[in-house]
Amino acid sequence: MTKIVIRFLVFDETNLEHIKKHNVTRVEVEKIGKDFLYHRKTHTGRYLVVGRVGSRIITMVFRKETMGKYYLVTARDASKKERRDLNEKEK
Repeated sequence: MTKIVIRFLVFDETNLEHIKKHNVTRVEVEKIGKDFLYHRKTHTGRYLVVGRVGSRIITMVFRKETMGKYYLVTARDASKKERRDLNEKEK
């Protein structure tokens, strides 16, 4: 699996409003972007990233803009499957 390194996150009014609907903050996204636990490439070529902020497990979807620069598509609480996948990776 390709390792991704997020050096810069792109935020705009659209994605900030969208993650607000999922009760996720920009600060949470930035924390996970710096130190995520699991990632994979989606069938659409985006990246799904899972990480923890405190006891909360959050899934984020990014689109690669340039090397190290990613646009946040969405962020939400992780699904049961994503939590299971994370637990498997942590073992």
